[in-house]
Amino acid sequence: MPVKTRERQKKQKRAAKPRSSWRGMLRFGLVVFPVEAFNAHPRGQGPIAFHQLHATCHSRIHYQKVCPIHGEVSNDEIISGYEYSRGQYVEIEPEELDKLRTEKERSLTIDSFIHPADLDPIYFDGRMYFLAPAGEEAKEPYAVLVRAMERLERDGIGEIVFAGRKEVVLVRPYGGSLQMAMLNYATEIEQLPAAKPGKVTVSEKALELAQEFIEGYTDEHFDFSRYVDRYEEELRKLIDAKVHGREVVAPEEEAEPAVYSLMDALRRSMAQTKKRPESAAKSSNGHRRPSAEPKRRSRSRRRAS
Repeated sequence: MPVKTRERQKKQKRAAKPRSSWRGMLRFGLVVFPVEAFNAHPRGQGPIAFHQLHATCHSRIHYQKVCPIHGEVSNDEIISGYEYSRGQYVEIEPEELDKLRTEKERSLTIDSFIHPADLDPIYFDGRMYFLAPAGEEAKEPYAVLVRAMERLERDGIGEIVFAGRKEVVLVRPYGGSLQMAMLNYATEIEQLPAAKPGKVTVSEKALELAQEFIEGYTDEHFDFSRYVDRYEEELRKLIDAKVHGREVVAPEEEAEPAVYSLMDALRRSMAQTKKRPESAAKSSNGHRRPSAEPKRRSRSRRRAS
């Protein structure tokens, strides 16, 4: 095989291997083993991205890092510094920052285990990572932790220093592996009094109709994969049409329904529930869901992933 071909294959292999975002020790009790964190939403697999162009010539707009004395500089010429006095800076090396962290801070330590329903989704900040065992010696304790958490239906809460910042995280079993979700601190959640309706007199009949509607539309075997990004699909069609010079046709919109009173709207909603397709009114095993008393959710029942 030619040398150039072998080198190209090596580069392709390196490019195909995902790059870990963090590497350290996972600790629970006295059990310690190395893990790596991989972004659950890797770049290149997200939504279509647009570039900023100059309207006259379609040249890309660039953002340059410029020193007022030496002009444009590359990333390897940039360091971190703290301004201790106006115009006076002290350099801070990454190694110096790392020395300030204890062994525990360089690890992911699970402080406690919780029932999944005990953590409100508002604390999730959207960053998700998969934790993978780093090395053969880590596979057995990793597998033990995953299976024990699955059996007991528990999630772990811990802290980690990630990208230079101390974060609180949730570690949970997901499809036979561990997932790490970054969380907001309680102090970062802003309470909005305006979001609450305040004291409102609610009609008991309206409440009963609303409950009946919710019961009729409850999926006992919810499948999140049925939600697909249609906008992304339509956007790709638009781009393809523009590239090939085809006319762009806007999709037809459904007419907005007339405005009803609350009671009238609830009754009409109930009529739609009765007309619901047979497949939607059944559970995944083919049996119709009971529509009697609402089921109280078990404390340990897991949230949809």
